[in-house]
Amino acid sequence: MSEFLTYKDKPLVRSGDEIYYGDMSEPFVIRFEILSYKETDGKKIADKVNIQLLKSDIQLDTKDRIVKETTKDSMFDALDFGFVWLERALKE
Repeated sequence: MSEFLTYKDKPLVRSGDEIYYGDMSEPFVIRFEILSYKETDGKKIADKVNIQLLKSDIQLDTKDRIVKETTKDSMFDALDFGFVWLERALKE
């Protein structure tokens, strides 16, 4: 089994402009989609990020898996929202 980068003991996996956070064996995961970038000091920084709280049941249609969704103007804000959403959803 391959090792993934983790944050608070949950996998954080990037594929292109998508980042998934959470354990697929739990009921929910978070999906971050980087919609646009800006350049700061010669570095490409995520500018607009879509956040989705998803049911981890891949048998459901994609639209039926989305529990919450929003867009933020920075990766920092997106991560902050996503981590809180997932933590709350898993406690319920």
